[in-house]
Amino acid sequence: MSNYAIIEAGSKQYWIEPKSVIEIELQDVPENAKQIVLENVLFCRQGERMEVGTPFVRGAKVVCDFLGEVRGKKTISYRFRRRKNSRTKRGHRQNYLKLEVKEIALA
Repeated sequence: MSNYAIIEAGSKQYWIEPKSVIEIELQDVPENAKQIVLENVLFCRQGERMEVGTPFVRGAKVVCDFLGEVRGKKTISYRFRRRKNSRTKRGHRQNYLKLEVKEIALA
């Protein structure tokens, strides 16, 4: 049986395992931070033990190593109105935090 958890970070949910690398939305991180603790755990499984949160699992946390900030893939937003000589092209690159999951801990 594998250990995994479902967490919420930045209004999105992520399915994670130990030693997996995830990119979450940018958050405030203290300078020189080596680890980040995520406490919004929705579901956690360790072997035969399963915990479902209402909405979060009490006392559960995910310890992650901070790998730095990265920028996502560029997305293009293009708006075109026919016969009006009107067009708009905008690009956007989202900033993310890159984290490596070190451990999933239950209370």
